[in-house]
Amino acid sequence: MWNRVELKARGKAAFMKNYIACVVVALVAALFAGEAASGGTNLRFNFNNRNSNVGVEDYFGNNFDYSTGDDLDDFAEGYFDGIAESGLGRALLGWFSIWVIIISLIMIVVKILVGNVLEVGSARFFVLNQTGQPGIATILDGFKSGHYGNIAITLFLRDLYIGLWSLLFVIPGIIKSYEYLMVPYILAENPGMDRSEAFKISKQMMNGQKWAAFVMELSFLGWYLLGSICGLVSLFFTNPYREATFAEMYSYNKMMAYQQGYIR
Repeated sequence: MWNRVELKARGKAAFMKNYIACVVVALVAALFAGEAASGGTNLRFNFNNRNSNVGVEDYFGNNFDYSTGDDLDDFAEGYFDGIAESGLGRALLGWFSIWVIIISLIMIVVKILVGNVLEVGSARFFVLNQTGQPGIATILDGFKSGHYGNIAITLFLRDLYIGLWSLLFVIPGIIKSYEYLMVPYILAENPGMDRSEAFKISKQMMNGQKWAAFVMELSFLGWYLLGSICGLVSLFFTNPYREATFAEMYSYNKMMAYQQGYIR
C-alpha cells in the first residue's frame, strides 16, 4: 500500500522541477473542466434619481427614515417586486433563464468534447513528468492519439455513472468517483482500451484504496481553503501539486497491477 506522505513528497518534487509547464497544464485542464472561478455582476441602482419611475420619497413619502436599514429594506423589496411583476420584468427574467440554460448546455458540451480529453492529456503529462520534462503540448495528446472518440465517450460514461450514483444520497457517487479515479490515467497510456476494461482495471487498482485516496484529498484541504482566499495559491501551487501527487498514486498502482498480474 502506498504511503500518502511519500506520494506527496514525490509529487511536489516532480512538480517543482518542471514548474511552469505543470502550472499551465493544470490551469488549462481546470478551465475546460469548468472548475475555474467565475466573477459576479455588480448592479447599481440610483434610488434618488428624480427621473426614475420610483424614487425613495415616492415610495415612502417624506417620512422616509434614512438612518435605519429597515425602511431601505422595505423599499428595495417593493422596488424589485414592482419590476418582477411588470411585463418588462417577466420578459427579462425569461430571457435571462434562457441564456442560463444555453450557457449551461454549452459548458456541458465543452466539458464532454474538450475538457475530458484534456483531462486525459493532463494525466499523461503528469505521469511523464515523473521521469522527464514533457512540454505543455502533451496535454493535447488525447486529440492526437487516434482514439479521440473512445476517450470522449469513456469519460462521458464515467461522469454519467458518477452522476447517477450521486442521486442516491451523494455518498455512493463519491465512492464511485474514487473507484473510477484511475480511468483518465489508464486512457492516457492506453487511449484505445475498451471502456469496460478501463473501468474494470481502475476498480481493481482502487480496491481497498478509496478511503485512503479520500484522506489524501483531505490532506490538501488547508491549501484549498487558502486558495479560496487567494486564487493565485490554487493556480500557482495547489492544483499542479495535487495533480502531480495523484499521478504518483497511479504509477504505484500500475506497478502493483503488474505484480498482481491483472494487467500486462
